[in-house]
Amino acid sequence: MIVLIAPENDVPNEIDILIRLFEEGLEYYHFRKPNKDYAAHCEYLHQIDKKYHNRIVVHYHHELVNEFDLKGIHFQEQKRKDHIDNPSEYFTDLNMFGKTISSSFHEPEDLESCYFEFDYHLLSPVFSSISKKGYEGRGFDVNHINKTIIGMGGVTPDNLSKFTTLGFKGVGVLGGIWNVENPVEVFKKMKAFFN
Repeated sequence: MIVLIAPENDVPNEIDILIRLFEEGLEYYHFRKPNKDYAAHCEYLHQIDKKYHNRIVVHYHHELVNEFDLKGIHFQEQKRKDHIDNPSEYFTDLNMFGKTISSSFHEPEDLESCYFEFDYHLLSPVFSSISKKGYEGRGFDVNHINKTIIGMGGVTPDNLSKFTTLGFKGVGVLGGIWNVENPVEVFKKMKAFFN
């Protein structure tokens, strides 16, 4: 399983690259744009063919799931801590039927003890980050945790087998796709590994 995280700030030809990645089989695109407001989120989504909307997971403005046929919503760590203690209230106004709910974690213990049933969990940093300087990898081994955990941090086509050995069911990639010269070719290599 490959989860692609959006670059925080727009990159040249971002939408074109993203559409090519969807065409190559990308199934999980985490739309994480902290600097875009609701209207800018809508504008971005309108640039993408509706047939790909069901592969997009939003980090901000979760109410977008009511307006677009999105894959699901994601809770960053703080938002999870703020809202998941009373989830029934949070989800009241969201049309979540058939949608995924995921969350970010930075400590395996927090992930293991989290009682809420997320569809999958992003854990970082496994290896040193490509996109965030000084974000040192911690080599988490999650084989003992019986949950779907996606490893993030320093993902390249060359270290995917290390993630599998450590017990991850997939990878979350940002810099390993967006910071390379040929993102589509790199994605194809990663996809081939998981197939």
